[in-house]
Amino acid sequence: MASTTPARGPQMARAVAFCERFGLRIPVLMAPMAAASPPGLAAAVANAGGMGALGALSTTPEGIADWARAFRAQSNGSFQVNLWMPDPPPARDAVAEAAMAEFLSGYGPRPAIPEGPFLPDFAAQCAAIIEAGPAAVSSIMGVFPPDVVAAAKARGIAWFACATTLAEARAAVAAGADAIVAQGAEAGGHRGAFDPAAAEAQLTGGLALIPRLVDALDVPVIATGGIGDARGIAAALTLGASAVQIGTGFLRCPEAGIAPAWADAIAAVEPEGTMLTRMFSGRLGRGIANDVARAPAPPAAPYPVQRALFAPVRAAAEAAGDVGAMQMWAGQAARLAVAEPAGVLAARLWREAEALLP
Repeated sequence: MASTTPARGPQMARAVAFCERFGLRIPVLMAPMAAASPPGLAAAVANAGGMGALGALSTTPEGIADWARAFRAQSNGSFQVNLWMPDPPPARDAVAEAAMAEFLSGYGPRPAIPEGPFLPDFAAQCAAIIEAGPAAVSSIMGVFPPDVVAAAKARGIAWFACATTLAEARAAVAAGADAIVAQGAEAGGHRGAFDPAAAEAQLTGGLALIPRLVDALDVPVIATGGIGDARGIAAALTLGASAVQIGTGFLRCPEAGIAPAWADAIAAVEPEGTMLTRMFSGRLGRGIANDVARAPAPPAAPYPVQRALFAPVRAAAEAAGDVGAMQMWAGQAARLAVAEPAGVLAARLWREAEALLP
């Protein structure tokens, strides 16, 4: 007798296989946003069947452990923890940094010239992540050292590696990555280019990047960038992705807890109202175009010096609700973000995407 079970299309088959492999019910991942990944937001996405996330760039080892405990107090679902791969020590230029400080003083408190250390110890962060035991560790701007990869795999922890080109994706797979996060140029926040100087030249959109990586790789591809509704999810899966990762689309959720002025700006911005800039950190990233990002300025200091220089301006602007001087990361699909509880949103997006797929 012929089966009465509807045939499963390739899009759904890939999504189901990804979910089964990584312990999910829906193929929707929260992007690991260093500026906005509180445990409550991650737990809400995980409780809906997706994967929560911590962007741990500036989180201390103790903070990573505390975050994992707070997440698990609210959810028994899955989460990933993300780290930037560290750059070599930045070249310092006292004259250039003073010029940037003078420029920034026009938008908030004059920054002091930072001395460092700028970030927590990377090796200690990696050890804390392995100890926390997430479903996945994830990387951006490079690949994890072999010892970290080995430690993660020994604990059954997957590795998701962000890539902006096929060459980067191949390097990550060769180093042991279990899945590739294909970051289209539409994505908000920092570009994942392995070489910071090459970021402006590596701005391939998702429509071109996703199928290129899918066709060339033997590991699942997770699509990110410009995905804010069910149509984007269905399109990414149709292009060959096995799952999607959403960042800006969750920022208006109440659990995200971002500055109200930032959330309001996301609701109003058009795709062309975002821009790529190094002003906020020294690394290229996409945010909402505002006064401080558009103004003629001295060259940004290298990351993470620029990040430290901008920090007091960012803090003062957030406290004052000053959108002209705030750091407001957002992708080109920001206008699609809705102010809805994150768990409700994640479940609804996947339900609507399923209806669009064969």
